[in-house]
Amino acid sequence: MTSGGAPGQGMLAWVERNVGVTLSGLAVVFLAVAGWLLAHALGGRSMYLVAYCLLVMLAVSVFIARRRRPVAATRSELARRARVGQTLDVNLLLSSESRIATFRLEEKMHPHLGPTVIVPVASIAPGEPVEHHYSFTPRLRGVYHIGPLTAEFSDPLGLAKRHQQLIGEAEIIVHPNVEEVLDRPLTRAFEDPPLRPPNSRAWPEGFEFYGMRDYVRGDDLRRVVWRAFARTGKLLVREFEQGISDRIAVVVDTDADWHSPGVPSDTFETAVRVAASVGVRHIKDGFNVRLLCNYGDLGTSFRGPRARLQYMDQMARLELRKEPLSAALEMLVRGNRRDYHVVLVTPRFDAESAARANLMIAGGASFTVCAIVWEESDPVTMRRAHEIGAQVVQVKPGASLTGVFRASLQTNLR
Repeated sequence: MTSGGAPGQGMLAWVERNVGVTLSGLAVVFLAVAGWLLAHALGGRSMYLVAYCLLVMLAVSVFIARRRRPVAATRSELARRARVGQTLDVNLLLSSESRIATFRLEEKMHPHLGPTVIVPVASIAPGEPVEHHYSFTPRLRGVYHIGPLTAEFSDPLGLAKRHQQLIGEAEIIVHPNVEEVLDRPLTRAFEDPPLRPPNSRAWPEGFEFYGMRDYVRGDDLRRVVWRAFARTGKLLVREFEQGISDRIAVVVDTDADWHSPGVPSDTFETAVRVAASVGVRHIKDGFNVRLLCNYGDLGTSFRGPRARLQYMDQMARLELRKEPLSAALEMLVRGNRRDYHVVLVTPRFDAESAARANLMIAGGASFTVCAIVWEESDPVTMRRAHEIGAQVVQVKPGASLTGVFRASLQTNLR
């Protein structure tokens, strides 16, 4: 909320930046106009002279302030990507072709990155560059601009100012922090092979250890348990549980009507952190990850070492809108594939979305519903998720995702 004086201050700042006249300069203009009107009313020639002298003084001040100075600046190369809480260092190097005294540097910064950097410079001479170091720490994920870097010059009387741009803007993408989470794409309405869901491909091998069996010709020797061979004299190989799919769909609910109010929204930032952690985990495990939100499909094939940065870039750009959650699930229902393991992150799992999720489960998909819990969350969300046979994880803003996922999914898999 802005204060009552903010609009007037904004107008003064606009005049100063675009016209080049400061508050003191405006006072001189007021005095000159008032003196001229008084001289016109009283017929005083000396007052006319004073009014004209004030205007001439102001014009000279504007001329002195607005002439371009031969100042150059370089900014150290910024990392294009960073994470929340990471401290970034910046070096500024100023040089000039002639001696210049008393000006001010200003580096614009978004409030989520830190305060605007203001550096007073007493003087700079040819061959004697001035260096300044500062650092900032992003507090919220997003896409931001640093700069432009400007130098503020004024006349000796302070009646006029000029902002001279030295360096343009630089973009930085701030990724949310991620945690190590457990998400096993194993639970399904249709149990172990050979029974498989309709419209489903064969299940790939999972990652959870199941047991050991005798070695048969063709088994990978890397799966042989050599310690067991040393004890028993028999070749035994490891068996793993089978996963339902190697394709993961992460769906983030971006409906502004159901997230907590405020900028930023606590529940929405928690949802983004959950989706980022789950997606990075599955990309690391070698799965193919698809990312959706209510307003669109943000990527259908995040897979491989380079996909993590691309996925996290999309996480940084996520924003709240007015589209319902069912719009995101409708994109999955209309797709050609039905064997996804879907990770749905939402504060409210409504009946319409549950119906679409149920259609997908009937076609061979599995679901993990990550319910973001806060004071005004829908109490029916967990019941709807359980009714369609989904794994359920309840996450509160600020909670440790590692512990929450492990406790919830291990309980569901007992």
